[in-house]
This record gives sequence, C-alpha cells and structure tokens, in this order.
Amino acid sequence: MHVNTNDVGPANMAHSKLSVIGAGSVGSSIAYASLIRGSARQIALYDIDQTRVEAEVRDLAHGTQFTPTEWVMGGSDMSVLKDSSVIVITAGARQKPGQSRMELAAQNAGIMAKLVPQMLEQAPDAVLVMVTNPCDVLTVVAQQVSGLPVGRVLSTGTLLDTSRLRWAIARRAGVSLSNVHAAMMGEHGDTEFALWSSATIAQIPIRDWTNPDGERVFSEQSLAQIAYDTVHAAYSIIEGKGATNYAIGLAAARLVEAILGDQHKIWPLSSVLTDYLGVSNVALSVPTMVGPNGVQRVFDFPMDAHEISLLHRSAAAIRSSLDSLGY
Repeated sequence: MHVNTNDVGPANMAHSKLSVIGAGSVGSSIAYASLIRGSARQIALYDIDQTRVEAEVRDLAHGTQFTPTEWVMGGSDMSVLKDSSVIVITAGARQKPGQSRMELAAQNAGIMAKLVPQMLEQAPDAVLVMVTNPCDVLTVVAQQVSGLPVGRVLSTGTLLDTSRLRWAIARRAGVSLSNVHAAMMGEHGDTEFALWSSATIAQIPIRDWTNPDGERVFSEQSLAQIAYDTVHAAYSIIEGKGATNYAIGLAAARLVEAILGDQHKIWPLSSVLTDYLGVSNVALSVPTMVGPNGVQRVFDFPMDAHEISLLHRSAAAIRSSLDSLGY
C-alpha cells in the first residue's frame, strides 16, 4: 500500500521525480528540504515501515500549500519508486554514539546488495545518490551490485563536510560564507582532509588573511583545529541528539537540484575513481561536476605532496574496508 496526496500528478513528473529510500530522520529531512526548495516536481518516500512512512508522507503533504512542490507520495511498496529520476538512499543501520562509519560497513553493504536491484527494477534510468554510511564504501558496493556506469552512482561524500568547513572559516574570519572557498576531500569519515593549499577567502590565500590590525587570522594550529572539528562534527551532534539530519537534508536537496537542473555545479562528491592521482576502484570525494546522468566530469585539483599523501591514505582506508567485504 502507498499514499498519494493527489489524484493526478503533474504531466512531466516522470522527468523530475525524486525518491528517497528510508523514512527515518535523515530521509525525512531530505524529503522535507527537497519539498520546500522545490528540488523536484514529485517526491516519493519509501520505507519498509508502512505506518511510519505513510505518516511522514501525510505530514509532508499537509504543508504543500506553502511549497513549490505539490506532489508527494510514498509507502512500503517499491512501486512508489517507479520512473524516478534520482534515488537518494538513506536506508541502513544508524550510526551509534562512538561508532565509526567503517564499523557500519558490513551490515549496510548487505542491505544495499538487496535493495539496489529492487530499486532499479522500478527506475532503471535513475541516478543513485548514496547517503547511508559509510557512503564511500557503499557507493562502490552499489555500483558493483547494480552494474551501472560509475557516473550513475555517487554519494554526497564530503559535500556536507565542506559546508561545515566553510562555516567554521567564515565565523573565524568574520566574513560571509559565500566568500570562503575551501573543500574537504577524500573519505567521508575519519581520514578526510582539508585542502588548505588552495583555500581562499575572497581570492586571498587563507594563510594570508588578516584582521583589521594586520594580524594573520589563521595559524597552522588554528587550521588544524578547524579541520579536526570538521572531521568530528558528526560525532558530537550524534552524541547530543542521536543523528545528523537537517544539514544533510539541505545538502542532498541541493545536489538533487543540480542533477535534475543540469546546473553544471562542481562540488566535492564521491564516485568510483579510475587513476585519479594514482587512485582507482575506490570511491572518494574529489571535485565533481554533476548533471542529469550523474557524474559528468571529475577534475584534477591542485594539491601539494602532503595532500596527495592524505588522499592515498583515504583510498587505503576505503580499500581495506572493501577488501574485508569482498568487493
């Protein structure tokens, strides 16, 4: 059984349909953010918990008078995914306080191996966006299980981590976040790293940024602390409220818009790489342009020797987890 909020959907909904797998705090937040932003003409929410998903859909639908998107549906039957343009996957075991993302790998890989083929039966042309952690490992799993081209399977990766990083820099520098250009790269997890060698504020290298008295704002120690806080931000939030959901909801909604709108946006996103600075057959976040078919292009990016070594460290961490899972 599934819930429809209208008898007739928009005529072109098959060309702009977002489906979200998982009606927990993350999936529901992605659906909500996408609804209020108008990320897709139609939004579908799927979960095996029929009571929960139908309640979430009704709650979302009751606010559609005030949103750009008016067509919301959902249920516990995979048919709600039919003809999806993009499927965002949040289903899986939740990360527990003190638990690393990699410790989730075996359990959630098994879930993906079962889910992905079923999803593609309903939406064979969809772009798959992985949010379930560890998202880099599961991106490889989903791509191999599905047999899809590598560009059709990606994850939000360090997109949210980059937003966290820029927020922290903007606060310390006392500038608008839009003036901050910096990125987190690699694994979405403990081995991710900030690209300080190319980070700028309004085109000024971050290490050269000064306060009104001419004093440099960012020391090597403060940069290291910002990076550390960014890497560990999720853990502190999970400890305080049980999950991170609002910011990833916004990040995923914005990514969906870029894919469906063919906006040629370039963000740090994770997909299976081939000979990227010597890295192959693992998924890591690097500068990536997205479009209606998923990943359009992966960009080489200036990195110093230390940053390249950190990228290889991230790749080794992902490869170790994949080897343990048999992928």
